[in-house]
Amino acid sequence: MDKKDCEEGSVLEVNFEKRGGLVPVVVQDSHNGQILMLAYANKEALEETMRSSMATFWSTSRNELWTKGATSGDFLKLKDIYVDCDQDALVYRVEPQGQGACHTKDPVSGKARKSCFYRRVNLETGELENFSY
Repeated sequence: MDKKDCEEGSVLEVNFEKRGGLVPVVVQDSHNGQILMLAYANKEALEETMRSSMATFWSTSRNELWTKGATSGDFLKLKDIYVDCDQDALVYRVEPQGQGACHTKDPVSGKARKSCFYRRVNLETGELENFSY
């Protein structure tokens, strides 16, 4: 596929080769736009996501296919997939099906955090601060 077809065409041809077989996937809550997590997909993970309508990734730490929620019960039901202009990054817009998207737990409630992005950098001090949306 040439560059113009990639950028302007209607054929999905994700460029998995650019980053060694993986593309980054930003996962966003379809209800409120909150960024829930960043993960990676290979071709098999994208195909499984599209087949099952559940967000599926390639686990870079375990080197295996991973459907979010298969262990925790915190599934992410797929609503939309967006692809960037170069077809080398994806956004999964999802509907969370459990307590949260993060594998870490809130120390007060003991529940999974809604988002993996629960800290921000204080631009004055450089320190991390907990926050919630």
